[in-house]
Amino acid sequence: MGLSHLGLSSRLCVILLFQFSVSECQMVKSPCHIKRDYRPTYRKEGDLVIGGFLSLFLMYKPPVEKTFFKISPRWPGASTQQMRKHYQHFLAFQFAVDEINKNPHLLPNITLGYQLFNNLHDTKLAVESSLVWLSGRGPTIPNYSCDRQSNSVAVIGGMSPTLSMSMATTLKLYKVPQISYGSFDLLLADKVQYPHVYQMGSRDSTLHLAVVQLMLHFGWNWVGLVLSDDTRGESFFSDLKKEMLRNDLCVAFKANVPKFLNPENSGLLILFYRIIVSSSNVIFLYGDTESFYEFSIAMSDFILYGKMLVTTSSWDFSINPIDNIVNHFHGTILFSHPKIKVPGFTKFLRRLNPHANPEDIFLKAFWELIFKCKLSVKHPVEVIYPSCRESLSLAHVPAMYFDMFIMDLSSNVYKAVYLVAHALHQMLQTEAKETSELGSNPAVSWKLHHFLKCINPVNSARDETCGDGARMPAETYDILNFKFFPGNIETFVKVGEVLPHGQGFSINEENIDWPEDFPQTPISICSQSCGPGFRKAVCEGQPFCCFDCISCPQGKISNQTDAKHCVQCPEDQYPSKERDRCLPKTVTYLTYEEPLGMTLACAALCFSLLTSLVLGIFVKHRDTPIVKANNRNLSYTLLVSLTLCFLCSLLFIGHPTTATCLLRQTTFAVLFTVVIASILAKTITVVLAFRATKPGSRLRRWLGSTASYSLILICTLIQMCLCGIWLGTYPPFLEMDLHAEPGFIVLQCNEGSIITFYCVLGYMTLLALMSFMVAFLARNLPDTFNEAKFLTFSMLIFCSVWISFLPTYQSTKGKSMVAMEVFSILTSSAGILTCIFAPKCYMILLRSDRNTLKILKSKANP
Repeated sequence: MGLSHLGLSSRLCVILLFQFSVSECQMVKSPCHIKRDYRPTYRKEGDLVIGGFLSLFLMYKPPVEKTFFKISPRWPGASTQQMRKHYQHFLAFQFAVDEINKNPHLLPNITLGYQLFNNLHDTKLAVESSLVWLSGRGPTIPNYSCDRQSNSVAVIGGMSPTLSMSMATTLKLYKVPQISYGSFDLLLADKVQYPHVYQMGSRDSTLHLAVVQLMLHFGWNWVGLVLSDDTRGESFFSDLKKEMLRNDLCVAFKANVPKFLNPENSGLLILFYRIIVSSSNVIFLYGDTESFYEFSIAMSDFILYGKMLVTTSSWDFSINPIDNIVNHFHGTILFSHPKIKVPGFTKFLRRLNPHANPEDIFLKAFWELIFKCKLSVKHPVEVIYPSCRESLSLAHVPAMYFDMFIMDLSSNVYKAVYLVAHALHQMLQTEAKETSELGSNPAVSWKLHHFLKCINPVNSARDETCGDGARMPAETYDILNFKFFPGNIETFVKVGEVLPHGQGFSINEENIDWPEDFPQTPISICSQSCGPGFRKAVCEGQPFCCFDCISCPQGKISNQTDAKHCVQCPEDQYPSKERDRCLPKTVTYLTYEEPLGMTLACAALCFSLLTSLVLGIFVKHRDTPIVKANNRNLSYTLLVSLTLCFLCSLLFIGHPTTATCLLRQTTFAVLFTVVIASILAKTITVVLAFRATKPGSRLRRWLGSTASYSLILICTLIQMCLCGIWLGTYPPFLEMDLHAEPGFIVLQCNEGSIITFYCVLGYMTLLALMSFMVAFLARNLPDTFNEAKFLTFSMLIFCSVWISFLPTYQSTKGKSMVAMEVFSILTSSAGILTCIFAPKCYMILLRSDRNTLKILKSKANP
């Protein structure tokens, strides 16, 4: 096959690749005879051969002394010990081929072979391996095949997107199917640029959900993110940030790992500085081994004290060239796809021995590296290494070097082999070609593209694997805890899992070993949580995870941690003192049992008894001059009404009912009207008595008891009419005041029509002012015979009490309002009783010698 049929751009690519891979090439008649060293491979013949471009070792070149990180090659074998765990990729490939060859139902009568390459995780060697694959066993001559029969059908390789892209540049010219087993990459999914690349890696489409669930479980709402500087990292960051916002989680900082480290690049220094100074205690790292390689090296110089690392199994931090640096990762949490248990794989590993298969150069190299022995001693200098015993097996290899179960990338290799096998099987069934035709037909690999679609490569209905990047997302993740013990013993312990489609999240914290800097579960928050009774107030210019805690206002509570808003309690409940819960309100009213109610009730009873005693004194001494001179009938009426006024205050104390609500204000109004009307009648009678002293005066007819009682009756009837209107229109009613007193439901009487209520009070005040004015005008009458001065004082006290009552009544609520009215009733009644009847009782009881007509007349005519 020549270059003539290729386009200009394709021919240019071939020429560049040829110049890149071949330093000197003498074109002779047969290019296959050119002798040139190329990377060794291990080949097993078969009817159809699958290529394996794998990475066993890492070509590590320690930085020179001028680089920023001064790392010298102070470890032995620094260029060959870095990816020892990845030898499992080779074994998974070989095991899958052997398993398929033994399966009579898959590719019957066809034997699969393989050719394995170690590209040392280097892009240049990956390109060279591609040329070796295309050229056959001869030198790397582009566009020449030195094999007599071209039975190569597909290539499985590319542990990283970079390697896959390097290989695809060459392989796509020949339409060779390339199955990448590394992590999924969006650039490789571009079918225009990479039409023949099929990815086995999971998209990690739900990894961000699993990470958020872990954050929520431990309460980490302030997390730093360190991502690979590629489209994969940016895509993951976009999905993670949206999910974090939905769950009120914040990104403390976001940084990308620089791809290259050189003397002029201080990117890693800036990155580690941001990690160290960040207030976040939890750092999530997302990227593969290749993108984080320089980061792993720098970890030897920058120890992240006080930082909890969370990452994925895509980053193998054990490849750090300084072995003891791994202990700094103790306690790291990793997300990993579940291990797959393939029957017979462990037995296959136990049977491996380089003595039985000396042609396997990779097994030989790995064997000598792990067991630190030599399979053959050719030079005296090699005597320092003992000869390898034939009894050794991979079962003796520590877990830190090798895993007996198929891990993430190894499972992708295993499934990729089956993917190719199933595609070949379907192509055979469709075209019914003979084996000999397949081996000699170069278009086999071209036709294979049609069948590399969603098929089931491992015969499991639950594992739908596609080779075209449309793989169903692997939504199940194992949560692993990395533990490092003295003696360089390291292990990954499964401590939880995340089930698909949100079916569950479980983690066993007791099995987790946290980093040494954390004696208990790490805390990573920007601000301390606001407890119940407080609400969050976001700081201006800061993420919403950084906030201040503000106490809930009066009447509101918050019963949750980190509440955004305080809520109002129901009307029948009130906030606790801490404002963290609502308590049921207690029904209250002015009771006889409480001190205030008991005091007022006792005062009312005492004053009523005192008034009754005064009435008894007046009745007993009714024939004495002082009693006669003060119109004893009006005095009796006044004393009886005062007694009832004192007793009516008891209607305001105790459990209110509908009846008491109707009676208390009207009874009080009518009785006080009688009292004031009696005082007004007494005042008028005194004034008229001194005005009607002349013989034949017409005023004498108004001095009789009939006129006085008529005045009292008229004034009382007017008040009764007002009360009747009040009760007939909008009467008082029983109500429960939920807001008068915090923590209480006040059972009280609503006055109904407040206008009518003030009309009733206003009428009594008008009568009192009239009595006060008349008594004030008669204050200079003879002192002994008239009581105008005492009436003036009594009305002055009455008016003062009730004028002060009105604003106080309006400003108080609940029980205080009721107590204020009772106090006003008792005070005004006691003022009248004291001012009018105390001097007379003094004269009757203590100065009876002065209670004579002669003395009274002498006092009246000085």
